[in-house]
Amino acid sequence: MDDRVPRVPEQRRPGSSSSAEPAMLRFDVLGPVRAWRGEESLATGSPQQRALLAALLLREGRTATAAELIDALWGEEPPSQALAAVRTYASRLRKVLDPGVLVSESGGYAVRGLGEGALDLAVAQELATEAEKARGAGDLCHAREVLNRALALWNGEALAGVPGPYAEAQRVRLEEWRLQLLESRLDMDLEQGCHAEAVSELTALTAAHPLRERFRELLMLALYRSGRQAEALAVYADTRRLLAEELGVDPQPALRELQRRILQADPDLAEPSAPAAEPTSAPVRPAQLPATVPDFTGRSSFVAELSEVLAGASGPEGAGSGRVMAVSALAGIGGVGKTTLAVHVAHRARSAFPDGQLYVDLQGAGGRAAEPETVLGSFLRALGTADSAIPDSLEERAALYRSVLDGRRVLLLLDNARDAAQIRPLLPGTAGCAALVTSRVRMVDLAGAHLVDLDVMSPDEALALFTKIVGQERVAAEREAALDVVAACGFLPLAIRIAASRLAARRTWTVSVLAAKLADERRRLDELQAGDLAVKATFELGYGQLEPAQARAFRLLGLADGPDISLAAAAAVLDLPVEETEDLLESLVDTSLLESAAPGRYRFHDLVRLYARACAERDEWPPSERGAALSRLLDFYLATAAGVYAIERPGDRLVNHLEGTEYPRLGFEDRHRAQDWLYSEANCLLACVRQSVGGDVLRRAVDLLWASKDLAESGANAREYEAAARTLCDAARDMRDARAEGRARTALTHAHVVAGRFKEADDEARQAMELAARARDPLPGCCAPNDRGIIAIYENRHADGERYLQQAIDNFRADGNDVGEASALCNLSRIHLATGRTSSAIELAQQGIDIYDRMGLTLRLANGRYALGIALTQAGRLSEALEQLTEALALFHDNRQPLWEGVTHFRIAEAHLAAQRPTLAAGHAEQAIALRGIGGEWRRGTVLTVLGKALAAVGQSDRARACWQEALSIYERLGSSEATEVRTLLAPAAAA
Repeated sequence: MDDRVPRVPEQRRPGSSSSAEPAMLRFDVLGPVRAWRGEESLATGSPQQRALLAALLLREGRTATAAELIDALWGEEPPSQALAAVRTYASRLRKVLDPGVLVSESGGYAVRGLGEGALDLAVAQELATEAEKARGAGDLCHAREVLNRALALWNGEALAGVPGPYAEAQRVRLEEWRLQLLESRLDMDLEQGCHAEAVSELTALTAAHPLRERFRELLMLALYRSGRQAEALAVYADTRRLLAEELGVDPQPALRELQRRILQADPDLAEPSAPAAEPTSAPVRPAQLPATVPDFTGRSSFVAELSEVLAGASGPEGAGSGRVMAVSALAGIGGVGKTTLAVHVAHRARSAFPDGQLYVDLQGAGGRAAEPETVLGSFLRALGTADSAIPDSLEERAALYRSVLDGRRVLLLLDNARDAAQIRPLLPGTAGCAALVTSRVRMVDLAGAHLVDLDVMSPDEALALFTKIVGQERVAAEREAALDVVAACGFLPLAIRIAASRLAARRTWTVSVLAAKLADERRRLDELQAGDLAVKATFELGYGQLEPAQARAFRLLGLADGPDISLAAAAAVLDLPVEETEDLLESLVDTSLLESAAPGRYRFHDLVRLYARACAERDEWPPSERGAALSRLLDFYLATAAGVYAIERPGDRLVNHLEGTEYPRLGFEDRHRAQDWLYSEANCLLACVRQSVGGDVLRRAVDLLWASKDLAESGANAREYEAAARTLCDAARDMRDARAEGRARTALTHAHVVAGRFKEADDEARQAMELAARARDPLPGCCAPNDRGIIAIYENRHADGERYLQQAIDNFRADGNDVGEASALCNLSRIHLATGRTSSAIELAQQGIDIYDRMGLTLRLANGRYALGIALTQAGRLSEALEQLTEALALFHDNRQPLWEGVTHFRIAEAHLAAQRPTLAAGHAEQAIALRGIGGEWRRGTVLTVLGKALAAVGQSDRARACWQEALSIYERLGSSEATEVRTLLAPAAAA
């Protein structure tokens, strides 16, 4: 019995039970002809008997005469007993199928009474129709999903193994239909910006169907939109040459026109030719404005002024006024209400900007303002751009952003900007768009901006705001006291809101009670001056009314760096149970001194955080409690990160050499939840590392960085990880702590290796080895020589590599670290492989795998299978190699290791190339390239080299040359020896 999972699900009538209802018959023709009863595969007989069944199924219930069936099975030369054979086949099928399914009628036969979804072809036709309707309605996301379901119904060649002229004709028809569905789906892929992902599939399709010009056209467009113009033009050159050689014709006009537009860098090619309504997962009409406050008060002159500016940008006269766009910049001290006013005005103007509204908090008042390239990435995603289509550099992102906004009417609210330089890349370049900017500084250097200086409220406006929050009845009864309150607040809106909210939440208080509290003697009045002091005085109002436990939480939580803090981390800072911590934090949220960023996560406004730290320095007693709070946070992160490391790498003894911790770690149900924690806490964890650079916390900070080394390979956190490692290296060197410095340099080595900077990595690893010897520290003593061995492999320094790896093996064995020994053995396997010792290379890799298997590891087992796959490839045992590499790829994917996913795709491509399967090789190379930003430029060069070889093997020589030229440019820029091989590859092409 075939154990393949049926591709058309069983259908049941509503209200029936599975036990009472007989299983439904189902049939497959989009592959081998098969019949199923529920999960049971039915015997359909000889090839001719299956041909009869297929002919009847494809007639969709219509009767086929005996003569028609004979012609379908044997054509013009039927056997003498053809009619008897047809009757025999029909009789046998009746015994297999349900009664009444195969019927005799008018001297012929028909298949009747099948349930809905019983024939895979009928299901595919229904799905294709549904996709066409969804596309016509503009729902590309649903159309793509439905077409993918239709295409997934094919299981190889339709009517596979079925003889006869009728089956052959139907095979051709169904294959042509499948290719048309593929073209339609790929066309929609490009319309939705998935061009980088489509390149791999289109490369394989053009190799399999070299004369199908539509695939070539889509591939050219996908490459062009992926920033690979030279390859796109090379595809056209390959196509023109192939058509001339094979058919003696030129490319079709559509292909020639596309080449012309690419040569002219037609800006319309950068976007879909027929934009459609985007799905909710990739909205093209973002509505990101924060909610406006229901009690917005006053500011009528500013509202009118700003509304007029926005109307000029969006109206007909604005479009033709010669003004590129409208920019209004609101400046004022913290707490003056810039954001509230901007959000209110933006909501009033929403209808004038029908293509969407974008919002971002640029965090300019803090020490770590948002980077423009990060903001642009977020905006592009909100505007419907796929992640794979977003370039890396600030300049490219800004250019793409301006292109996406061209012709649209979008309103931007850029809140809390640091300076004009931060927002210039974020401004659209087209008429019809507008930007509202808030900042603590006046942006006099922002060309063309409409500047607005926002001052405190007038007494009447301040009292009106206070009244809206507290209630008319309470204020009317104590108007003078209310005036005293708003005056004590300095008429700052944020201060008024905090005070009024506290009063509104306490029904037993009178306004006079609040006024008496705010009269607050000397310190507050001294701080109600100008600049930052006035902001701090505003926060003093809320802080002074906190209960002692709330005030302590406010002070200590403000000490921690990072964009926000989780509930568990906050509990560590406060040294309190999670439940009690949550109650305190929620009470701080009620006072507006803390924000709830998401369930279980909290954050300070930048200025509130600064104020909280000032309070901690002033009020926390004993002063040592400030350091103790941060020490507990570091303990929590280190203990939990070490736990994650141990879950991912059970048996690795290096984790036993980390600094001890006193605060308990989080526990996790499984490996995936542990990884979720590490990546969700990445920014906060690395901020804690950077903050812990002195005294007795340095060593723990270094160990935290080492335990979270997966972050260096994630792509999203690689730069922050490297920066933290550099900071710790400098701090450890200044403190002359050889142990800490050795471990920090080991972490920095790892960051350099991931980025492909091997010279810098080797220098750091050399220093780490020297420091490890001085400090007698086994952690860098094991890792650094292993790293140097890996670096030597990449740099083809095989004698050095073998010496380092043997040293690493000896050190791991001395430490009793079987997992580390296995890693070094797998690396040594590659040295043996490179020096022609193939048999011993395979044996070494197998030794490593045996250790991993014995210890029940997963992630490290992937590394072992990767090494064995490389060795088997070079030994010519390609099927075994692909088996090992495919298993490694699945393990790397499951363990969220994008770097290793990419290099494994590269190795699989090499194996397919050696097996003379260039189409498959090109597909895997493209998937390696699609993991852009992972592994650095050197690795991209290696993948481009192999991709070029695969393309050359399928006859796409011009595109192959484009790949090699890009690879050569990378290698020459890096000074890599691999440039020699690429020049050799290019030499025959140049001669040709």
